[in-house]
Amino acid sequence: MKTKLLIISFLLVSICLFAQEKYSTSSKKAIKQFEKALMSYDMRQNHKAIQQLKAAIEIDAGFIEAYLLMADIYNESGEFEKEIQTYYNVLPFNPDYSAKTYLNLALSELMIGHYEDAKSNFETFLDYEATKTKFRKMAKEGIKRCTFAMKLMENPVPFHPLNLGENANTKFDDYMPSLSADEQTLVFSVDLPVDKNIYPSGRNEFGNSTHEDFYISYKKDSVWTPSKNIGKPVNTYGNEGAQTLSANGMYMFFTACQKADSYGGCDIYFAKKTGNRWSEAINIGEPVNSRYWESQPSISSDGRTLYFVSNRPGGKGGMDIWKSYINDHGRFSKPENLGDSINTRGTESGPFIHPDNQTLYFASDAWLGMGGLDLYVSRKGVTNQWKRPDNLGYPINTHKDEEFLIVNAKGNLAYFSSNREGSRGKDIYNFELYDEAQPFQVTYVKGKVFDAVTNEKLKAKFELIDLETSKLVMEAFSHNKTGEFLVCLPVNKNYALNVSKTGYLFYSENFSLKNPENPSETFLMDIPLQPIREGAIVVLKNIFYETDKYDLKPESKAELSKLISFLNKNPKVNIEISGHTDNIGEDDYNIKLSRNRALSVYNYLTENEISNTRLSYEGYGENSPVASNETEKGRAQNRRTEFKIVK
Repeated sequence: MKTKLLIISFLLVSICLFAQEKYSTSSKKAIKQFEKALMSYDMRQNHKAIQQLKAAIEIDAGFIEAYLLMADIYNESGEFEKEIQTYYNVLPFNPDYSAKTYLNLALSELMIGHYEDAKSNFETFLDYEATKTKFRKMAKEGIKRCTFAMKLMENPVPFHPLNLGENANTKFDDYMPSLSADEQTLVFSVDLPVDKNIYPSGRNEFGNSTHEDFYISYKKDSVWTPSKNIGKPVNTYGNEGAQTLSANGMYMFFTACQKADSYGGCDIYFAKKTGNRWSEAINIGEPVNSRYWESQPSISSDGRTLYFVSNRPGGKGGMDIWKSYINDHGRFSKPENLGDSINTRGTESGPFIHPDNQTLYFASDAWLGMGGLDLYVSRKGVTNQWKRPDNLGYPINTHKDEEFLIVNAKGNLAYFSSNREGSRGKDIYNFELYDEAQPFQVTYVKGKVFDAVTNEKLKAKFELIDLETSKLVMEAFSHNKTGEFLVCLPVNKNYALNVSKTGYLFYSENFSLKNPENPSETFLMDIPLQPIREGAIVVLKNIFYETDKYDLKPESKAELSKLISFLNKNPKVNIEISGHTDNIGEDDYNIKLSRNRALSVYNYLTENEISNTRLSYEGYGENSPVASNETEKGRAQNRRTEFKIVK
């Protein structure tokens, strides 16, 4: 249903005008029809009231009160074009009858995008000086909105939506899309008719003729497969919708209403995917869910922050966007309101936190926009606070409601739902997002973790670390049964990726994305974890030295801290640190350089309270290559620092 930009019900002029003893007509027949219409209106028989008002106007074409009541009824019914025409029909009879006529007219013109006419009528209303301050404030706000909307229309943004096609979309209404980071899994909500085999009347126990279920489609060879109902136990005969997928597509948070275990009318639930099946839906409980309304979750790519919409106390308006942090044990923190930079006295909805964890898309009806719900983008500042949002512009936004937009990890494609021409009801579309509205680009590394000896799939912990700051960017775990993982990598930074599990040597990888040649490159890799045993070797891929020197660079700190942590957790392990070079240079020089580099690591460990009785070091120069020295890539692999378990 169309969201009203401003509350206008209290502006309706009928109550104050129609209680007058004297009408604008002297026709008793017209007055009789009008008073019948008032009774019908009070009984919510709007269609009948309209007919009676038309009869009154037919008797006296200048019966102003009849026109105004008719306009009120059209407004309540959302028939704004008819309301507007009714006002224009009555104004010639007495343009100064009521200043509020111009305000109501302008508000409805704003609702349907007649911005120039609306602005003119707002200005006319302000010409009447004997009007209340709150109404004058509303008119001035309306002029700002009209001016802003006209400016957006004069400067349209690129927007060329493409329907995802009949494979992904169903013949019913499809909306609220969600996407895995690799863009291979699409889940969306579908509005289905109730099953008449279960509900012969065509309505369920809640009195609804339709209910929402989740459908899923997979991309194969760049084509979406026919979507399917994901089925029980997640889908029920009630409503499930407004979902968010984890970056790896294995977890889903969603909204369900009026369930037996609900805290309020609508709560947020959680389900986990194993193979092709989803687990039983679990209510995530307090403190996120409450006796108020919680819905529209969006999970960050690191799985650590859940954004959602609620009307709980402590907000800025009716519906606000909130966030809750998730700890290692899956417990949620007390929700925090996103504050004045995002939330307003109006409605904020449909949050989507991009995988870059820095960019938030959402809808609002109170920030300056085209009318109704518009789409906005906000970015985190240097203090990690959200900045004032930017309107995504026209024609992405119109005078209608726009809501529930998501953006792929690469940041170049946006997905949304529309019933525009060519759709079968509502369909899912995507479009190329113009540069200024794009988030930071994100790529990903994807694969499986397994035991290097037995090939058993493992649940392991992933830590992504910013090498420049040594700060932890994200933590995640591979799937406990399949060992599958997907870790998002925002570009324009260099990262250390560490993978660890109790009883195993950790695994390290380096991703240099500061100025990547191919920013959209994705990384597919399987990770074998070595059980802790004598002779096992780990390549320390995030130990760095200056060229032809052995001083440790600051970027090595994260990897060295990981090695110290491993040794502290495994106090019976003794290791040899070894240095290796490529074949450039003299043998003696390479031996000396590699030994000094190993010594630098040895010294760092002893300075950080690792006993020297557990450590040894050696330099092997170019004598133990792991790749060909005929290419730069091979030589880079040969220039390395390792540690080996010797006891």
